[in-house]
Order: sequence, then C-alpha cells, then structure tokens
Amino acid sequence: MGNPVSMSRDHAQSAETPFLELLARGASADAYEQPVLLARAEGGPAARTDALERAKHLALRVRSELEGRRRREAELSALFETAHDLAGLRDLDAVLRAIVQRARSLLGTDVTYLSLNDPDRGDTYMRVTEGSVAARFQQLRLGMGEGLGGLVAQTARPYVTDDYFKDARFQHTGTIDAGVRDEGLVAILGVPLMLGHHVIGVLFAADRRARVFEREQIALLGSFAALAAAAIDTANLLAETRSALAGLERANEIIRDRSGVIERASDVHDRLAELVLRGGGVHDVAAAVSQVLDGTVEFTEATAAPEYALEASRADGHVVRHKDDWIAAVAAGDELFGALVLRGHPGLDPVDQLTLERAAMVTSLLLLARRSAAEAEQRVRGELLDDLLDARDRDPRLLDDRARRLHADLSATHVVLVARLDATETDADQEADARRRLWAAASHLAATRHGLAAARDGGTVLLLPLMDSDSATDLARRTARHLGRAVHEAVTVGASAPVGDLAARPEAVAAAYTEAGRCLDALRLLGRGGDGAAAEDFGFLGLLLAGDQDVPGFVDRTIGQVVAYDERRGTELVRTLDAYFACGMSPARTKEALHVHVNTVAQRLERVGRLLGDNWQSPDRALEIQLALRLHRLSAPARH
Repeated sequence: MGNPVSMSRDHAQSAETPFLELLARGASADAYEQPVLLARAEGGPAARTDALERAKHLALRVRSELEGRRRREAELSALFETAHDLAGLRDLDAVLRAIVQRARSLLGTDVTYLSLNDPDRGDTYMRVTEGSVAARFQQLRLGMGEGLGGLVAQTARPYVTDDYFKDARFQHTGTIDAGVRDEGLVAILGVPLMLGHHVIGVLFAADRRARVFEREQIALLGSFAALAAAAIDTANLLAETRSALAGLERANEIIRDRSGVIERASDVHDRLAELVLRGGGVHDVAAAVSQVLDGTVEFTEATAAPEYALEASRADGHVVRHKDDWIAAVAAGDELFGALVLRGHPGLDPVDQLTLERAAMVTSLLLLARRSAAEAEQRVRGELLDDLLDARDRDPRLLDDRARRLHADLSATHVVLVARLDATETDADQEADARRRLWAAASHLAATRHGLAAARDGGTVLLLPLMDSDSATDLARRTARHLGRAVHEAVTVGASAPVGDLAARPEAVAAAYTEAGRCLDALRLLGRGGDGAAAEDFGFLGLLLAGDQDVPGFVDRTIGQVVAYDERRGTELVRTLDAYFACGMSPARTKEALHVHVNTVAQRLERVGRLLGDNWQSPDRALEIQLALRLHRLSAPARH
C-alpha cells in the first residue's frame, strides 16, 4: 500500500491543476464547479473530491482578488484618462460623452446619462445618454424638484433606489414615469454635479433590473461627476473668456494677451497630463505649475496651511487668496490631503487661478494613486512574511524572486521583531484603530528599511535586515521608539537573535518569531512596557528563552513538586519561596512581606524542604530554584 501522506499530497497537487488552467484562461466562476462535479460523477476517492473542493475555494479566492485588482486598475485608469481629457479640453460634449461611457463600462449598468439644469427655462434636460433605447426618455425635460434627480439636486447628495416605481421619497410625475417606463429602468443611482455649493446637474447610472449599488460604485460615480462638473466649469470659463475678448475695443492686443494666458494654461494641462502618465510625484506637479505661473508653488500638509483659507477653498472648489498667497485645497471627497500654495503672487487672473485649481485636482489623484500602490505593496510584503512564518513556500528561488521584487534580500542577516501596543483600549473600535495605526507605521518602516511586515496574533511582526554595526537589542529599542512616536502610544518590541539564509531555511523565521514573542512577554512581565529587548538582554534566562531548551522540563524537575503541592492543596508554597529569596533568605523579613506569622513561614519552608530535599538552600540548588521560579512566572500567562 502507498504512503497515505504521499497520496494526499498527490491528490492536492493534481486537484490544483484544472483550477490553474481555469485561472489562466480567465474562465467564469461557474466553470470552477465542473472538476468537482466530474469527480463525483466518476465516483473517485473521497480524498480526491475533498482536495478538489479545497482547491476550488482557493482558486475562486484568487480569481476574486485578481478581478478586484483589475477593476481598481480600470477605475484608476479611467479617472486618469478623464483627467487627461479635461486637461486638454477642446470639445465639452466629447468629454462628457467619454465620462458617461466610462462610468457605464466600469459600473456595468444598462444605462448612464447626464442631465443639466437650464436656468433660463427653470427645468432640467438630458445632455448625454449612453445605452438608452427610448426616444421619449432621451428627450425628457424635468421640472425642478421632480423625480430622483430633483431629490439629488435639492439635497446635493447621492441617492439610490432599488425599485424606482415603489420609491416614495421623491416626487413622481406622469412625464418622468412614462419615460422611465419606456426605458424599462428599475434601479437608479444619481450623484450631483457641483460647482461650489450649487448643483448644476446630475449624473445617473441605471439598470433594467433590481440592483444594490455598493459604496465603492457610488464613490466612483461621484468622482466622474466631479470631473464632469470641472469640465463644464472649464468650458464655461473658456466661453466667457472668448465672449469678453470679442467685446473689447482693443481686440487684437487683448486677443494676443489672452492667447498667451490660454497657451500657458494649455501648456500646464499638457504637462500635468504627461506627469500623470509617466508616474510623476506631487513635487513634480508643483515644479511644473511654478514654471507656468512664474512663481513659487509648494505642496504643504493640511496642518501647515492657513486654516480659514484652506477650508474656504475646499468648500468652494476654487483657489482662495490669503495675504499675498493663493491657496488651492488638495482633497478627494471628504479627505483633505493638504494644499498647493502659490507664494508672493497677489495678482492672479482667472485662467491662472483655474490652472492652480486643476493642478490641485491632479495632485489629489496622484496622492490617491500613490496610496493605493503603497497599500498594495504592504499587502504583498505581508503575504511574503506570512508565507515565511508558516513555511508554506519552501522553494528558495521563488522566495528570493518575491523578495527581490520588494527590494528585500533574504540572504542578508535579519532579525524578527514582534511589536504590540503597551496599553489596551477599553473600546473595541478604538483598539482596532490603534492596531491599524501600528500596522501602518510598521509597514512604512519595513518598506523604508527593505524589510517585511505583517499583522499577526493581535500585534505586528517585522523582519528587518541587521546592519553590521547593529545588534538585535539596538534594533529592538530603536524600533520601539520609532513605532511609539508614530502611533503616539507606548509600543513594546521583542526581538529574536539574528538569523540568516532565510530563503533556504524558512522554518528559521517561525522559530525566531516564537523567540521574539517570548522576549516580548518577558518585557511585559518585568514591567518594561514601551521598551525593546532581545533574548541576549536577559542573561542566562535569555539563553533559555532564545534556544530550544526544555524550559517546562527544567521548571518541573526543579520545583515541580512544590507547584503540584500548591495545585492539589491550594497552599502558597511557591509564593512563599519567591518572597523568601526576595528577602535575602530571611524568615523574619519574609513574614513581613507575606503578612503572616514567622511560624507559618517556618512551617512552609519545612514543607518545601521535605519536597525538594535537605540541600535545597545550598548555593547551587538555590540558584536553580530561583531561576525556575522566575521561569514559572514568565510561563504563567501562556497557561491561561
């Protein structure tokens, strides 16, 4: 008969093959059921079917993650493309059509459309539709405040309905309902197009069946609405500029001046688009705008910008003058990143103001993209460290290749560090938030030090390279201080002894993690919360913690009979021994420490002597007993 373990491994490996093929060709989710159904139909071994089931669930998780990443990449790409269209705006209708088309494609809806308010007629009309098949729907003109769009316009907030005709939150009219019925729409999502505090229109996504729109989809449609509003604002400003030029007496001179300004605006838009496409940074944007505006433009954090001007710019969506400076808020939704500040430039024409505003919008997109990339890299670093800790991937070449892509070198000497917050929040949400801040700070430290970080067992574990002039103790203490400053709370860090050649010996990482965790527990038991240390800091106790010594066996051989006696009879011999040695082996001081009569101390020590032998107070035995008592204290939390 074959080896059962080998047969199980063979089943697992062969079970993965059909699902890898399905992943490779991008098959639908339904196709993943076929290998399992086929195995059941063939009546094969149960182990084979179970292996196929596990492989199927794992493959579906991988497929879901891949689809999510492709979707996020597509959304970010569409936003960048739309920003590029806006930067080189020539035809407003073309930009609006592109926005509506991209929104429909990414949200996967049957219909998307954009309506604009007509202040002259006091109603709203359809400006762009995509996917619509009903002529009456495409030609709808709606009174202000009517329909779902009227509710969005009144509240300036997104609204969604799962079933339009059953929703009583907004005003139904015969005209609107007839158009919606002709189009066959059921679920509708509407988000406002805002210019400052004013709603100028609504961007809709709709399906001909019941559907629940997710929060991410609502936010994405809101981003497209913001770009559409910006495009309309840009087009209106350009139209006003052309109208003003046509009415001036000195047309030729003003046209030359305006043309120069517009060319500068177009130039900066082109530069910004190029920066986005080639992956430029925030300071690259500031430098490009500085050249065009002939001034000094800087990106500042929100805390360093004038508060009133920053909030005014954020609320209005336009630049705000502050003394001789101009402030443009860099924000995305409710999140404020900072500001672009044009220094010492009190005079600024509208087109230059628009240029600064567009630069702020591009800066916010770049910051969002950078954060998404950083979060993705953090996840990848955490996955590699998880695999090393669990020793799941034992192929050294694959481990080395994954590490190199993260700029990490597994052949170098590393230290495993376990970090935990010293204080525990009473509120679960506050504690979770504190752990997230610790994880974020540890991930940033790992990325800058070419190491790895992962969340594990209620704390954070780091794998950091050890410099030649460093020790594990130095690294642990420095890491505790760094993380403590980052999260504004005390962080305790335990470190392993240095380990090397991790790709070939991934099991060494798991052993080092256990060692670092023991050092962390030792620090806490010794009242050194908020500090960092390695096993070497605990002397002989550290040697026991760091190695593969039989610590429980040592404790049991040395004081096991005393511990067992206490557990059986509810006595306090272990506590008495602790106090006896702490008081210099003086019974008189011991009775004071325990608040008992000296005869009680003598009786307990006599019982200890019968359990441990007559020579238990000799120097050698006393040292071993004290060490065993300390190890017993250190190991106590692990038994609870």
